[in-house]
Amino acid sequence: MSNVTATVASGDGAEAVEREPDQPKGTHRRWWLRPRFAISGAIVLLMVLMAAFPQLFTGFGPGPTENCDILKSNLPPSAEHIFGIDIQGCDYYTNVIYGARASILVGVLVSAIAFAIAAIVGAIAGYFGGWVDAVISRICDMAFGLPFILAAIVVLQLFGERNVWTVIFALALFSWPGGVRFMRSSVMEVRHREYVQAAKLLGAGNGRIIRKHIMPNAITPLLVLQTLGVGGMISAEAGLTFIGIGLTPPAVSWGLQLAAARDYIDAAPHLLIFPAVFLTITVLGFVLFGEAIRDEFDPKGK
Repeated sequence: MSNVTATVASGDGAEAVEREPDQPKGTHRRWWLRPRFAISGAIVLLMVLMAAFPQLFTGFGPGPTENCDILKSNLPPSAEHIFGIDIQGCDYYTNVIYGARASILVGVLVSAIAFAIAAIVGAIAGYFGGWVDAVISRICDMAFGLPFILAAIVVLQLFGERNVWTVIFALALFSWPGGVRFMRSSVMEVRHREYVQAAKLLGAGNGRIIRKHIMPNAITPLLVLQTLGVGGMISAEAGLTFIGIGLTPPAVSWGLQLAAARDYIDAAPHLLIFPAVFLTITVLGFVLFGEAIRDEFDPKGK
């Protein structure tokens, strides 16, 4: 589209200047149709549906059932069993579908908990400053001194039986410090703006100012950060489970399937390939989805 020429009046007469044409009305509303957002959003939606309603994708339940036959264990993919048969003689496609639930639940809930903690604590530190900020910052520094995965391993070793909730607890316990610093920086940028000062002059209390004025205008970068972190938490759960520290049977997850498959890589490689593919696609989908949200709502983070 060619540039639009506009005439501007000046002291010496009319002067022609060129300017870019205005964006078509409604263009900014169609960001969800951009390829990266649409593709990653479709992947995330599909995986969330798979985790929430696995029965929509398969007619059987996970684990040994009347449909399993131990004499047919480790058979490769076929027309009847598209992902093959697992070591218990069960349909592997069914188990991989049900494995999405634990992996995605851990990733989403850990990120949500970290988001809530970081939003509240970071807002308090950034708004009040002074000794409050100093104390919170030193606590974050101490938390940063502990390697994330190593700290989670230590906590998980305290539990005899490790299920989804113990893994969520261990990961959420050490996943918030980075978000606190992020939120603190955002709050420090907005706390001196005119609308905050006006609210103070009108007699609004600190709690109301933080809820009504600070949080809504400072929370978007943190939301983007935690959306990007969902994929990392899914990977963390799979990694901990793979080394025998995370989930334990009878739980069903991609990490457990990868751990069980490592002894059968030569005889039955499909046991490793399919959960690995689903795990990779899910993590990639969440990362791309977070980047798409970042590019749209947090231009400074580009």
